[in-house]
Amino acid sequence: MRQQFALRLLSGAAFAAALMLGSQAMAAAGNEKPATEETQTFDAGKVNTFSGAFLAARTADVDHDYPNAITLYRKALELEPANTEIRERLMLSLLMSGDFDGALPIANELKADEGVERITTIVRGLDDIRNRKFAEAEKLLTYKGSNDLDRITHTLLAGWARVGAGKGKEAQALVRGMKGPAWFKVFTDYHLGAMALVGGDVNAARSHLTAAVTNDDGVATTPDTFMRAIMALARLEAAQGNKQKALDAISVGDRLISNYAPLKALRQSIEAGEKPAQQVTTATEGAAAVLFSVGGALNRQGAEEMVSLYLHMSHALDPKSADTLILLGGIAEKLEQPKQAIELYGKVPADSPMRRISELQLGLTLAQTGEVDSAREHLKNLIASDPADLRSYLAYGSVLSDAKDFKAMAENYDKAVEVVGPIARPADWTIFFQQGIAYERLKQWDKAEPAFRKSLELNPEQPQVLNYLGYSFVDMNRNLDEGMTMIRKAVDARPDDGYIVDSLGWAYYRLGQFEEAVTELERAVQLRAGDAAINDHLGDAYWRVGRKLEANYQWKRALTMEPEEAEIPKIKAKIENGLPPAEPIKRAESTVTPPVASETQTAMVAPANPAPAAPATAAPSAATPSAGEAPAADTAAKASSYTVNAGDTLWKIANDALGDGERVIELIRANPALRRNPNRIFPGQVLDLPGADAGAPAAAPAPAGN
Repeated sequence: MRQQFALRLLSGAAFAAALMLGSQAMAAAGNEKPATEETQTFDAGKVNTFSGAFLAARTADVDHDYPNAITLYRKALELEPANTEIRERLMLSLLMSGDFDGALPIANELKADEGVERITTIVRGLDDIRNRKFAEAEKLLTYKGSNDLDRITHTLLAGWARVGAGKGKEAQALVRGMKGPAWFKVFTDYHLGAMALVGGDVNAARSHLTAAVTNDDGVATTPDTFMRAIMALARLEAAQGNKQKALDAISVGDRLISNYAPLKALRQSIEAGEKPAQQVTTATEGAAAVLFSVGGALNRQGAEEMVSLYLHMSHALDPKSADTLILLGGIAEKLEQPKQAIELYGKVPADSPMRRISELQLGLTLAQTGEVDSAREHLKNLIASDPADLRSYLAYGSVLSDAKDFKAMAENYDKAVEVVGPIARPADWTIFFQQGIAYERLKQWDKAEPAFRKSLELNPEQPQVLNYLGYSFVDMNRNLDEGMTMIRKAVDARPDDGYIVDSLGWAYYRLGQFEEAVTELERAVQLRAGDAAINDHLGDAYWRVGRKLEANYQWKRALTMEPEEAEIPKIKAKIENGLPPAEPIKRAESTVTPPVASETQTAMVAPANPAPAAPATAAPSAATPSAGEAPAADTAAKASSYTVNAGDTLWKIANDALGDGERVIELIRANPALRRNPNRIFPGQVLDLPGADAGAPAAAPAPAGN
């Protein structure tokens, strides 16, 4: 079926156990309701027991509601001042909320506490660096343990402390002498180059930065640091008057990561004869860059708290770093803290080349919070400020799709098509796909079909387009052979996509081939368990083949899976009365305008939110490779591919599709557009899958245990 995107894109991981605990904890604290971002208020004065304060604080902590967690941990400490565990949690909550200065006194108090020594040591060392106590910082940060992640973090920070003390050569010697796995070199080359730049050693800086940008694993292992190295090298060459060498360095980044906005802005600046300043110019900014490097490399699903911790500490040392703010905003969204994300995006400096990225994401996040009118106005203004930026149309189109304003959505993509012009690139397939969806929802098939076909012309093997157009043909009883061929091709490309397999099963059902429908729909249910529409479809197919008890079971299951409200009475009617006799299938002429879909057809067939290319989580991606950017046609024709679903990460995709999360580097290598930041993927994006027999090392070091 054509997916019901509104429900599927907006659904996220639910912390059921935590929510249950939350209700109990809040009851213990005085019958308060769990706090949310919409109502982040809590009267700590009503809490009069340690257990109530502690349970409520832990609930807020689990929900990433750090303001309330901080208030409640402090209340608990008032009741039990000597409780070390509460102080640990308070310190971490302060750091996670971005209050480095608030956490610092507690870090000093807990410096001998082995449970949080890893954190307190870094916090205290960073404070020494920013206060220019470089000798104390180096002594504190000297690391003798065996954990690779801790070793590289502490050694790089100690190196920057030496730089701050005027011992640049000693700093570089310390970093070069560090032992560790191969992925260390990605980090060390960049930081050695940055250290040499701060010390004025241009030749050494050029050598190290060149090594960083020519490291094949660099862009896959730590794309954010890779791009910093590219831009540092380009700035170095521009400062030396080597304009062409600077542009050549930028071209390396362009080849690996297309349409990266800061790189584009840097190119324009250098072409204009300017000599942009380096991002890292002091030991403090260098120390911030260490934490940014490590946090960015660890940025994957399940590591959000660890990543946020590193990035917030980086931000404390370098508060104007735009890339840090944008990464923090993305983490806040993953943790379902959209208001915090909006605040972070708003802090990106107005003169930063990443400002537009933050503005795009801010608009999408506004829509997430329910401020749809503000989001629409914000994104319309962005389009007006730069009508040639296709990312803005994709972001605005996503908001319009969520609001089901398909007329405005169609007008938006009509303008985007005008911007694309007569010579479209393969990456522009998404613009035409979204235009087709808008007109299909408006029941203007004479405009929808050409848009879909143009999308396929640009990317012939794109499974989402094949699925949508093929199913539309089958649903309208026109071009049936072509439609079924398209759906089968989509299934061949994405055999494990439950939604696309459901399309094939439901197409068989619409054609009266009920046994075939049962086979495919049973497989779709296995692939996408818990989806109301797919279970409903399987129930219909069971009924048609005489398996009426199983049909009723599937319909009843569908009712437990939160189907769309309009579908509930229809499913209940089927449970009560079954289905009427099947009508003969009649083929419609290909040139006939399709009839207006019935309410049942619209609910079952058309997506509730048909724009997967730029959902609320897509703006960072929409700003790096163009949102919705896909492999060119010859790339997409590989043996298999994967369409990103809501909640996916590359690690999860590698684990599910390739059988091993450690194969994430292969996945990135197979999709060059991902290399700026592998975690900036979005639902609807199509990824090529590498061959099943290749092996690869891990993409990044695993977070060390506490």
